[in-house]
Amino acid sequence: MHTKINRLIHLLEDGLLVFTLGAMILLALSQIVLRNLFDSGIEWTDPLLRVMVMWLGLLGAIAATKQNNHISIDVLSRLLPNKGKVISSVIANLFSAIICAIVSYYSLQFVLMEYEDGMMAFSNIPAWLCESIIPIGFALMALRFLINIGPSFKLWTDEPSSQQQPPQ
Repeated sequence: MHTKINRLIHLLEDGLLVFTLGAMILLALSQIVLRNLFDSGIEWTDPLLRVMVMWLGLLGAIAATKQNNHISIDVLSRLLPNKGKVISSVIANLFSAIICAIVSYYSLQFVLMEYEDGMMAFSNIPAWLCESIIPIGFALMALRFLINIGPSFKLWTDEPSSQQQPPQ
């Protein structure tokens, strides 16, 4: 059951990424054709593309965090023994989760202010709706970083003890 739900979530995330990228390509291409061949264009395409770039970036960051492929600096961890690598991984994931949670909280405050002010992004689309990916994305990344801590502890417990006697 848990694996089916995970697969469904991963499929939904990947589908949203593909859809967003495909829609961006089609919108940009149509805008280029309309401008160059017909001296016209769709008024709201450029601001929508900017919003879609933000959505695509955050969706990509969520996917990278899901697969534990986010940008990391691991110069020190390469020199550490296995238990040191585990501790380093736990600290890095915990720190990343805390930072993402803080960004999520404050971006939620920003989105709520935009909602209360009734700001419009473009073509009667509320700004808060366009910006809603920011707190959601960072909250999901914080959750994923916390989830990524689990396998680190499994590595800790699966490692054979160095105090065992070698076979004679």
